[in-house]
Amino acid sequence: MAFTLEIGQKAPDFKLPATDGKTYSLDDFSDAPWLVVFFTCNHCPYVIGSDEVTRTTAEKFKSKGVQFVGINSNSKNTHEDDSFPNMVKRMEEFKFPWTYLHDESQQIAKDYGALRTPHFYVFNMDRELVYTGRGVDTPRDTSKMTENTLELVLDALTSGQKAPYSVTNPIGCNVKWDGKDRHWMPADACDLV
Repeated sequence: MAFTLEIGQKAPDFKLPATDGKTYSLDDFSDAPWLVVFFTCNHCPYVIGSDEVTRTTAEKFKSKGVQFVGINSNSKNTHEDDSFPNMVKRMEEFKFPWTYLHDESQQIAKDYGALRTPHFYVFNMDRELVYTGRGVDTPRDTSKMTENTLELVLDALTSGQKAPYSVTNPIGCNVKWDGKDRHWMPADACDLV
């Protein structure tokens, strides 16, 4: 079992470049009562399949004090689509409503214990973890979605209620660690083991 942050633990700090040309640390988001940090990327079909639902959720909760920060920790050496220039292109094309950070060293993914793309972490004002896991139950094909787990969690939290979940299993591709060969896999595979 891989290490991942546990409920109540503090958000690890970071200092990472973003697609907007700036560098951000955890303190840059200190005004937000709620912070959603999620590990994402450019190519994973589970990310691509659910990005528009994530956009809708981010836009819905922005007025309720929820800030979204996406972090791409995938190795460009494992998947060239995940290079920083391609991150910039993707944000220019889709204009997602979150700050998109590049974790080239992959250290932040290790600090958070990111298991998948996408993998969501919700922190309260004290930056203590209150939820970690999936965004939706069918991220690869949201037309079959029966639950937007992240939205249920944020609905409860921003209404002053207890979240219906604190931990779920993130659903998606493994983080693409540098030096891990994936050429043995079928071309359309998204390694889930």
